[in-house]
Amino acid sequence: MPKYLIERDIPGAGKLSEQELRSISQKSCGVLNHLGPQIQWVESYVTDDKVYCVYIAPSEEMIRKHAEEGGFPADRISEIKTVIDPTTAE
Repeated sequence: MPKYLIERDIPGAGKLSEQELRSISQKSCGVLNHLGPQIQWVESYVTDDKVYCVYIAPSEEMIRKHAEEGGFPADRISEIKTVIDPTTAE
């Protein structure tokens, strides 16, 4: 199943409170439950003005559907082709 990196432009994302992040996460999980088991949220990284999310999904279209139903931006969606880390150098 393909893995995707979603870049979400959210001004002030790094200043969101714990409660705001919890609420966003709950909304996302609710949409995921509605869409079914084919789409999975792996993790997200919050920076000052962006949120980067890693999802597993059968298609970019399903990622866009999740964003639309949840009211989340999905400004850039890129399929992750491979992952490297320090052990790749060995």
